[in-house]
Amino acid sequence: MASPAEAKLPEKEKEKEKTEKSVVESSYWGISRPKIVREDGTEWPWNCFMPWETYDSNLSIDLTKHHVPKNFLDKVAYRTVKLLRIPTDLFFKRRYGCRAMMLETVAAVPGMVGGMLLHLRSLRKFQHSGGWIKALLEEAENERMHLMTMVELVKPKWYERLLVLAVQGVFFNAFFVLYILSPKLAHRIVGYLEEEAIHSYTEYLKDLDSGAIENVPAPAIAIDYWRLPKGAKLKDVITVIRADEAHHRDVNHFASVGVPYHLRNHLFACLKTTVLLQIHQLIH
Repeated sequence: MASPAEAKLPEKEKEKEKTEKSVVESSYWGISRPKIVREDGTEWPWNCFMPWETYDSNLSIDLTKHHVPKNFLDKVAYRTVKLLRIPTDLFFKRRYGCRAMMLETVAAVPGMVGGMLLHLRSLRKFQHSGGWIKALLEEAENERMHLMTMVELVKPKWYERLLVLAVQGVFFNAFFVLYILSPKLAHRIVGYLEEEAIHSYTEYLKDLDSGAIENVPAPAIAIDYWRLPKGAKLKDVITVIRADEAHHRDVNHFASVGVPYHLRNHLFACLKTTVLLQIHQLIH
């Protein structure tokens, strides 16, 4: 007859198997994430970013800087952005919370597209990118964190979710083609979009100051991501987001003359591959 200690062994083994299974399910590599704590000793609650990825926003950045259009491409970029602002103003008016939430779903696209195409070019050319791949992907991630913050403040309605699907689908493909044809124009457009974002967030802050929008407590994710004080308010969040947009503005206006512009070769390479695949299918 088995002793009580021996009878408990199968139970312990089952518990061990259950724990191991949960570890595998929680991590692609089958390794549980080490326990991460804040400076005050409390457990770190976020998986989307780690403590070493947080930062103090540079609020001293010049918010009034504007790139004056100097050539034909600059004028095309500037007028395109001004044209896109018309339907945005008509749809959102002064609902700056909804406006920010919706536009951040689009704002995170350019950095991802640019970083992806430069990544592919680096692989084809066996060349370094000069740090541009990382810079653009970090910009995309930062814009996504803006969205994750705004979602905590403004819950999207069903028709807004449908609008995101439509706008993102059109914008991603349009920007993808534009970046291949003219990275200079693509970055200049993003630079002007960021200028408009600064303006929108400034108006948002005006409504917060006037009381038209309630200055609610900052979401926990924003406090941790931007290292804000525990008693931070919505105004503090919008202030640091606006500073981020000013940084993106400067990066993209600089990238308009600083990023290597040989991505047309990628378009031709894609077209060539597509044609060869079609020929192969016809033959076989």
